[in-house]
Order: sequence, then C-alpha cells, then structure tokens
Amino acid sequence: MWYWAAWAVWVPLFARSVWLAPWKRFSRSEQSNLWLGMVVLLMLLWSLKAGVKPGLTLHLLGANVFTLAFGPHLAFIGLSLVTLGITLNGAAGGLAFAANALLLAGLSVFLSHHLFRLLSGLLPRQFFIYVFVNAFFCAGLVIVGVGLGSTLLLGMASVYPWDYLFEEFFPYYFLLAFSEAWLSGMVLTLFVVYRPEWVVSFDDSRYLSDK
Repeated sequence: MWYWAAWAVWVPLFARSVWLAPWKRFSRSEQSNLWLGMVVLLMLLWSLKAGVKPGLTLHLLGANVFTLAFGPHLAFIGLSLVTLGITLNGAAGGLAFAANALLLAGLSVFLSHHLFRLLSGLLPRQFFIYVFVNAFFCAGLVIVGVGLGSTLLLGMASVYPWDYLFEEFFPYYFLLAFSEAWLSGMVLTLFVVYRPEWVVSFDDSRYLSDK
C-alpha cells in the first residue's frame, strides 16, 4: 500500500517538473553537460553508503547543490534519475523506487528550495550569507530533514520499531549533516567564485553589487 501510494504521488510531481522545468537553459551545451555530470557524480556518491540493517542505509545527498544550481524542477528530475540509477544498479527494489525518489529527491529539493526562499527574505543579501547559510548550513538541515522523513515513514509502515529507529538509525544523520554541509559549501563556493553562471540562485547584482 505504501509503495503504490508513493507512485501515485511521485508520477504527477515528476510530470509537473518536466512541464515546468526551464529546458531552454540547456540550449547551451555547458549547462546540459553540467547537469548530466552532476547526475552521474551523485550516482557514484550515493553508491558510497553505510548500512545499519536491511533498508536502513546512509549516504550523502548533494541535493542542496543541485537545487541551488539548477532550481527545484531540474533538481527534482535529476535526483529522480539518480534514484533510478541506483535502483537499476541493485541498491534498492524497483517497486520502492517512487518512495525512495519522494524522500531522496522530492523532500530534499522541497526543503532546500524553501529554506533558500525563506532565509533569502529574512537575512541580508551578502555573499558570505549565501555561502555559510544557504550553501553550508541549509545542506545540513536538508539531510537531517530527509533522515527524519525516512525515519517517520519506516516507523509508520512498521518496518522497524520506533525506539530502534530513533536510537540506532536517525542519530547518524546528525553525523552526516556536517559532511553534507561541508560538501555543499565547498562546491557552491567554487561555483559562485569561478562559474557564477552555473548557479541559478546566485546573482552578482544581488550579492556583490554595492557591498
């Protein structure tokens, strides 16, 4: 029941993103190559994982980088392809693809995008605010949020007892948060310094002019 419910949610969300995605951005081969390269690199990154028990695996996401660089729709499509890649590689069951995509792609993109919008409206428009808050801090929050969502879903589906999930599974996401934040902050800092045109959420006139 949980698997089919996930498919019923993921399919229209994916179709909506395909419809709304700014495909014109790929008119420049540099952008399409970057997007495809990130999909491939994240497939490799997600393959480097640690397992607690069957169904309980931990790995870095890179979702915050993808979302800030390409926007929510292209990020959701790309991360769904990453999920498809690891599924075809045998890392997850085919029927569970939609549930995994909703957690690893849908929830992570949702959190990253809305944290960026919220904090951009509340905090000053400064380069270091973008790097340390949007790129670094928010990446850690995103992976903790995905961990919490995964824990709640596994608990509601009675896959493992609640006490085991919150004592032996969810706390590891706090350890992953620093690594995720460091990875996101480093990559996005390099992007906005050397290739700001690669990051759709970064605008020189907003973060650098008159500063």
